[in-house]
Amino acid sequence: MKNEKTYELVLTALFTAIIVIMAFTPLGYIPLVVINATIIHIPVILGALFLGPKKGAFLGFVFGLTSFINNTFKAATASAFVFSPVLAYNVVGVSGIFKSLYICFVPRILVGVIPYFIYILIRKVVKGEQKTGRIVVDALASVILFISVRAFLIRLFPEALSALVCTLIGLVTGVVLMAVLTVTGSKKGSANIALAYAGLAGAFTNTLFVMSGIFILYKDAYAQAVGVAGEAVLDVIMGVVTFNGVVEAVVAAIIVAGVGFALTRVKPIYGIEKHN
Repeated sequence: MKNEKTYELVLTALFTAIIVIMAFTPLGYIPLVVINATIIHIPVILGALFLGPKKGAFLGFVFGLTSFINNTFKAATASAFVFSPVLAYNVVGVSGIFKSLYICFVPRILVGVIPYFIYILIRKVVKGEQKTGRIVVDALASVILFISVRAFLIRLFPEALSALVCTLIGLVTGVVLMAVLTVTGSKKGSANIALAYAGLAGAFTNTLFVMSGIFILYKDAYAQAVGVAGEAVLDVIMGVVTFNGVVEAVVAAIIVAGVGFALTRVKPIYGIEKHN
């Protein structure tokens, strides 16, 4: 028991160090031609899976803290105030302190909690005797890939490919994935599938809670900061969610599944024995 606690403490310190290094260096981003995909949330997701939601929440707090520091002292963008209570106070007054604290910390803390429970849920669904659950899971993965491929092609080839062509390519990709998952699907692969969905859930949690928080709490101030009309803010936010958010979620799914599978050789998912 003592050795296990020591091991978890060391692993927590390791994930914390990785988050800090990623946050303050270019290592936290993967260049994908048209965007830089953020991957700083991935150590938080892995921490949630292998250390449990409590330590995952702590790692999410660390992620939020690095965001607060970066946006307060670097302020690389005009909208940095949404992540910095200090800057927000100068923009919208005292209320900005609490608004930015929410946007900066709450979504990141949830990134360290939600993926664990998604993993457990998907693991149960895929391992269950009912084929319907497995079909729904496979279909969801195919739809996400379809949306991601379509959005990526539209952004990458805005003139060379029409929206219809991008849609067809994305549709074919999604159908192929569905076919592959259906043919190769087995209970033995439930852990890998669950890891991928945990990665998706973690990335989407960050994107959806941050962007919805910006829209609800900072609609007018954000519009002014990015130079768009107030009624156009929703379009900007939906653009971030449907492109950056989906691409980053797919990247997170791939990395979490790969790294997570390797780590399970050394340490099991937190409390998973209780769910087998």
